[in-house]
Amino acid sequence: MSKYTLKDFKSDQQVRWCPGCGDYSVLAALQRALPKVCEEQGLEKEQVVVISGIGCSSRLPYYMDTFGFHSIHGRATAVATGVKVANPALSVWQASGDGDALAIGGNHFIHAIRRNIDLNIMLFNNRIYGMTKGQYSPTSRLGTITKTSPYGTVEEPFNPGSLVLGAKGTFFARSIDADVMLCEDIMLAAARHKGTSVMEFLTNCVIFNNGTHADITAKETRADRTILLRKGEKMIFGQNRDKGLVLDGWKLKVVEIGKDGVTEDDILTHDPTSDNLGLQMMLADMRWPEFPVALGVIRDVAAPTYETEVSRQCEEVSAKARVHSVDELLCSGSVWEVK
Repeated sequence: MSKYTLKDFKSDQQVRWCPGCGDYSVLAALQRALPKVCEEQGLEKEQVVVISGIGCSSRLPYYMDTFGFHSIHGRATAVATGVKVANPALSVWQASGDGDALAIGGNHFIHAIRRNIDLNIMLFNNRIYGMTKGQYSPTSRLGTITKTSPYGTVEEPFNPGSLVLGAKGTFFARSIDADVMLCEDIMLAAARHKGTSVMEFLTNCVIFNNGTHADITAKETRADRTILLRKGEKMIFGQNRDKGLVLDGWKLKVVEIGKDGVTEDDILTHDPTSDNLGLQMMLADMRWPEFPVALGVIRDVAAPTYETEVSRQCEEVSAKARVHSVDELLCSGSVWEVK
């Protein structure tokens, strides 16, 4: 098996994103993660495939020195599904924006999750259509003023985490673009997961939606407005690590450690591998200012994968079949040889 470095996954193409675009960080994280993925899983670089749809983030395959496919708008998941089912030995990575995946590609997105196909879906969420110059997207905030909503949107936005978990997804994680190490960590976790791994990256579009995530990503306030969830660790956050999450009946509640008799023992411990969909849904749904926004791996549970079940079914049917090929079919029964 070959030993790879970051440079082995960089193509010779000039990266054509706007200076300051959050996509650069996600690209860097992927190029850092893939050498480790190949080493862990015994893969050659030729077994890595990057698929995309249409949009700014969908240029990513050009910047990766791997096999890839730049597909059409909204169809990245369909193409990625075909690639994985046709050759389950491949490590398939998909790059899609919030519009590409959740609008025109929404049906493909939720059904890949429902089927639990072993894909690594990187969802770049900048809450805007950037490539087409600033129209509102399915994740744009209510009231957002754009070229297609000059008086403000009147639609409630999608929460990608809710969509994934609502479709009984087996893996969901979230990171912010500026945290390259966290982006890399969740990519490695996604690669280890067998099934559909959805990673939401909160990215910034400096041209058409600058600062859309600034309320939680600003360095001065990030610690108080986000919570990094790690398996086996207490759900504690805050600049002084003095806040935490507890269950108050059936709902989550933010408490202050050391106040009203609350101790660290009272704080919830994160376990993404526990099939506690209700709690994980609440964590994925948390929004500032009532709650901190959850980062890290929120859900990571085991379940059969679609491509494995398809392969198993084909083998079972083939073993019982009387005819195993077209040649056998054509030459079976009464035949005549024409001379």
